[in-house]
Amino acid sequence: MPALKKTVMTVLSAALLSASVVSPAGAADKDKTDDKQPRPTGQMSTVGGKRLGEVGTQVDLGPGAPVLPKELSARSWIVADAEDGQVLASHNAHWRLPPASTLKMLFADTVLPALQPKTLTHLVTEDELAGIGEGSSLVGVKEDHSYTVHDLWLGVFLRSGNDAVHVLSEMYGGVPATVAAMQRHAEELQALDTTVVSPDGYDAPRQVSSAYDLTLFARSGMQKADFREYAATATAEFPGGEKKGKRESFEIQNTNRLITGDIGVDPYKGIAGVKNGYTSHAGNTFTGIAERDGKVLLVTVMHPSSEESHAVYKEAAHLLDWGFAAEGKVTPVGELVPPKSAVPTKDSEPAAGADKAEKKHPAAAAAAPAGSSGAWTALSVAGGLLVLLAGGVFLVNRRWPLPDLVRRLPRR
Repeated sequence: MPALKKTVMTVLSAALLSASVVSPAGAADKDKTDDKQPRPTGQMSTVGGKRLGEVGTQVDLGPGAPVLPKELSARSWIVADAEDGQVLASHNAHWRLPPASTLKMLFADTVLPALQPKTLTHLVTEDELAGIGEGSSLVGVKEDHSYTVHDLWLGVFLRSGNDAVHVLSEMYGGVPATVAAMQRHAEELQALDTTVVSPDGYDAPRQVSSAYDLTLFARSGMQKADFREYAATATAEFPGGEKKGKRESFEIQNTNRLITGDIGVDPYKGIAGVKNGYTSHAGNTFTGIAERDGKVLLVTVMHPSSEESHAVYKEAAHLLDWGFAAEGKVTPVGELVPPKSAVPTKDSEPAAGADKAEKKHPAAAAAAPAGSSGAWTALSVAGGLLVLLAGGVFLVNRRWPLPDLVRRLPRR
């Protein structure tokens, strides 16, 4: 009996010790920490997969997969393969949040194809610069001065100039018409978390998007050569005023710190854009795309709570590093859906060989501007040639022909 009693006591002691190591108190501490972070209060969308509509971090690590970065404080983020559309990991991916200037990606993807050629020149009027939000970021567009469309787009992408956005909107048909077109295009892309109120992303009641939707906008925009060029440009000359009868210019620099770098932030290896944003209501937002060793990843980070300088860029860089290391070692938790026009219907007949290509890259599609014919083009590996496929479906090949400019940027 004494021996049996001693054995029982030993087992009980071991059990109590194990309970203390993984005690409910420890779990409570973790929950308490999590509770300090804001959470979605309503039901989120499940576009792209059920897991993407769940609250919190979604990831399925396989053998040899690295753990997610510990330095993440963003309310919402997503990491996805830009080419096959597989979502590698996410956190509150469909949480509807103010987008700030990252909404300019949707603006550009909607309006840019209609304002061609890039040499098209426009004389700016006073009325076109009216209605710009107080405290807006500006590139320095002046009334009674002429600008090419190319100049204005550089002002949008590099300096996030709301003045350039308003002028381009007027050229497109006016701000209300532009907002309506952006909303239609968002719906075509199946970006259903997005409500557009202002074309520049300036804070407005009910204007929201999500990390998922912003990633769709970037993926669609990167199908367009002009969009890729502007998104990847580090510095440019912007037209200024006239002095002694001669038009002067001044240098503008991209505010995307993963392209240009800044104190505490190095340019990211293989970065190719796309857009950053900030307002006091939205906090910092950022969507980036990068290529490394033949892989192309998209990342979106929204509203980090960290007070660390440039937290949005640092967290995006950490997620990109993780994504490049984890690809092929994780089970995707969802996908970036194709636009509506790229989804086969019962009445549509895919082109010969298209069904085989779709099986290989099931979600690798992006959308065209609203009001187009629906015949889409894909990026080709060989010389960046455009390949036209029937039925509105176009697929992204294994490597995107990113601008040469990207490859000349400093590497960390």
